Amino acid sequence: MEQKHKQEFALASATELSSSSASALTQSSPVFARFSARNGLVELRFSEQSEAIGGYNVDPCTAQKSYSRGITIQFRDEEESRAFHCAFEQWKTEVKDQGTHLPNGDVSGSLKSKFDDKVEPSSAKMYFHYYGQLLHQQNMLQDYVRTGTYYAAVIENRADFIGRVVVDVGAGSGILSLFAAQAGAKHVYAVEASEMAEYARKLIAGNPSLGERITVIKGKVEEVELPEKADILISEPMGTLLVNERMLETYVIARDRFLVPMGKMFPSVGRIHMAPFSDEYLFVEIANKALFWQQQNYYGVDLTPLYGSAFHGYFSQPVVDAFDPRLLVAPAVSHVIDFKKTKEENLYEIDIPLKFISSVGTRVHGLACWFDVLFDGSTVQRWLTTAPGAPTTHWYQLRCVLSQPLYVMAGQEITGQLRMIAHSAQSYTIYLTLSVKMWGPGADQGGILQTSSCKLDLKEPYYRMSQPQPYVLTQDQQPHQLMHSQDIPIQADDLEEPELIQLQSQCSGAQLQ
Repeated sequence: MEQKHKQEFALASATELSSSSASALTQSSPVFARFSARNGLVELRFSEQSEAIGGYNVDPCTAQKSYSRGITIQFRDEEESRAFHCAFEQWKTEVKDQGTHLPNGDVSGSLKSKFDDKVEPSSAKMYFHYYGQLLHQQNMLQDYVRTGTYYAAVIENRADFIGRVVVDVGAGSGILSLFAAQAGAKHVYAVEASEMAEYARKLIAGNPSLGERITVIKGKVEEVELPEKADILISEPMGTLLVNERMLETYVIARDRFLVPMGKMFPSVGRIHMAPFSDEYLFVEIANKALFWQQQNYYGVDLTPLYGSAFHGYFSQPVVDAFDPRLLVAPAVSHVIDFKKTKEENLYEIDIPLKFISSVGTRVHGLACWFDVLFDGSTVQRWLTTAPGAPTTHWYQLRCVLSQPLYVMAGQEITGQLRMIAHSAQSYTIYLTLSVKMWGPGADQGGILQTSSCKLDLKEPYYRMSQPQPYVLTQDQQPHQLMHSQDIPIQADDLEEPELIQLQSQCSGAQLQ
């Protein structure tokens, strides 16, 4: 490779990017890009005609992953641009195939990041394809609860952003980066792994007064390098039930890689709220889906051997929709995740013990869940909530429905466990168990009266998406105040251990007749 592999390209200009200044090799003298190999080290060098004059060296194998330096190249025409690109890709391939030693370590053709180790390729491909489309970004931007809360949290806390370096983790369209620039950030690094990075560049370039302080970096957070540490991380890493898509892990990795000690995170805390619910209509709707498989003469075929499998299959899907909070039969409990302190490994398996006191006598059909996140600004604290009864977001709420409902009396204790185990399809397998303890005189000496369990895949929900229907009170019921998650106070002590918080507001469930 020493003499045999050497290529040279003439350029119009080459400009080095940095957060504070830019230097350039321009048309005042000829500018060249040279691929070469010396002493087993491959390099791409940008320089003026005489190599004695200053230039820039780039590692061609890691140039798409390492952003400690950035160089903008301008070609004289499209043909020269294509020729350079082909040569660049060829040199990268040869370096990997031959295992050439580079200044920053060994390179092999089987380089894998932490993200690649955890996520199966087909899931990652679909994930980045989904978020690389403008229609899905539009869906999130048009969630005005989401976008408006982020905007308010940033702009109302300008003191945290003025003159600070910000990293936007999973930047998407770049909207949060633009918010940070509006709030006075010195520089924003917008990291985005999907093709949406190109759209973000266009959007940011179209807002030059803000865009001059934003650098879009296409790559995975687990792989890219930044030229400086961040004072603030901003991100929208929440999925259904807070943890779906496993981007919280990426957010924590970004914290450990990029954030200065005591730096701020927007958001900084997440809470998963849970409460048992009673919804006879939902239960019947799901159960009826399997009736198709009870046909004994379907074109002469008996389908009933598959009825049991179909029945359990429908109940293995968590339900995503919006529901009336009066369907809850007990005050909710919460599980806190402190993004500033939690370890990535803590998100691989999440175990939440459950304990409720039923407010009414009814049938319990499962567990309802929602989440909220805290923007802990120096000036204003803001919560973004997905609670039932609050304005509906694109996350809606989530319900785990039991195939065997439980019967409870008012004042009876409901216990159980919600266990979530991460899998390589960027989601979680949910294991839910709910039990009803004996009730009445002598209950302290008694044990479990009823138990019901289910296993669900958070990756494959039933998107019911219906708006809450008007809830009609029966004559013997009294109206109750709706429970709003954003009104629940959070104490500093609550963030030390991610345990349960008993919500103080009361709510009543449906008294089914």
